[in-house]
Amino acid sequence: MTKRTRQAVTLLSALLLSAAAGCSAAGSSGAGPAPARLAESGKPTPTSAAGSPAARGFTLVASGDVLPHTSVIQRAADDAGGDGYDFKPMFSGVKPLVSAADLAICHMETIYGEEGGPFSGYPAFKSPPEVAEGLKDAGYDGCSTASNHTLDDGAAGLRRTLDRFDKVGLKHAGSARTAAEAATVATYTAGTAKVAHLAYTYDTNGYPLPEGQPWAVNLMKQDKIIADARAARKAGADVVLVSVHWGTEWQTEPDETQLSLGRALTASQTGGRPDIDMILGTHAHIPQPYEKVNGTWIIYGMGDQVAGEMFNYTGARDMRGNYGSIGRFTFAPPTAPGQRWQVTKAEFVPQMMDLSIGRVVNLPDTLAKNPDRSDYESAQDAISEAVLGRGAAKDGLTMAK
Repeated sequence: MTKRTRQAVTLLSALLLSAAAGCSAAGSSGAGPAPARLAESGKPTPTSAAGSPAARGFTLVASGDVLPHTSVIQRAADDAGGDGYDFKPMFSGVKPLVSAADLAICHMETIYGEEGGPFSGYPAFKSPPEVAEGLKDAGYDGCSTASNHTLDDGAAGLRRTLDRFDKVGLKHAGSARTAAEAATVATYTAGTAKVAHLAYTYDTNGYPLPEGQPWAVNLMKQDKIIADARAARKAGADVVLVSVHWGTEWQTEPDETQLSLGRALTASQTGGRPDIDMILGTHAHIPQPYEKVNGTWIIYGMGDQVAGEMFNYTGARDMRGNYGSIGRFTFAPPTAPGQRWQVTKAEFVPQMMDLSIGRVVNLPDTLAKNPDRSDYESAQDAISEAVLGRGAAKDGLTMAK
């Protein structure tokens, strides 16, 4: 597959929409303002010989939580040779996979500190801004940024993070610096599809939304998610992706909130067409299952992509906290106007954050070259068991590299 080229950002014309009252602290009711316009980036649309658009499918890659603990930050400092922080080597093992996709989405769980620091890990994270350069170099186009750590350093931390995203050319969904930005959906051109990306979190660890900024972080409310998805579709999105920071930490099986909300979101339709085309879950720290629900793929949890040593609720070191999966899906254009774009190939790629080398490892690819690595084989088996735990194989999900 040819590595995609980066294209200039273009702005679609605004489509003003109204919705119910704005979002407030977690647990309150009511839908937030529906996004009013799509901010699009991606490739120019090819045309056929006759001059009409030639429909073309695309591949999507999505990955889990980027959670730089103190040891991860130190590794990036070491990789920089004493001159700042370099996260590019950390992602080098998955760069071929990520950069080959037409659209690649990550999850930036933490916020960035000021240039040069100070930085911190758990419990209130402030990561080096150079993480963004590492993600961009790996081939990511954008990230979800709504998590329980989005407000670890208040509005200032949120702003620094999104400012750095702007600087390196990454788009974002789930947090915003202004009301206008919150009303603008992150949208990409992949193949000939306009792909909208929305993101939400279950909570912000008790940190209140900044005063006068109820739109700063998207909170997970069913009515709001559906309203936002419908607004994005009306504004021209062919495919709507929803990232959700949810679930119970250290629990492989999706909890009741994930199951019930997943059913409701995938059942929502307008004019017989699903409002949401895929759900990408994060937060649990360990790989969770993939499942096709109401004809729509849900990844309940991709696990951590980047993290330091992880300890579960018993206080024990838990290797699962360094396991994850990358989802890769191939979308094909609809066969008739008004129908949905179809997933024609569903794959997952087991990955592991190998702390001994400070690198994210593509397990199938690495095991093919180093079949004697029993630790990698055990990790791949555990990830596969979790991912396939709700019968996704019967719907065509396969392991790839």
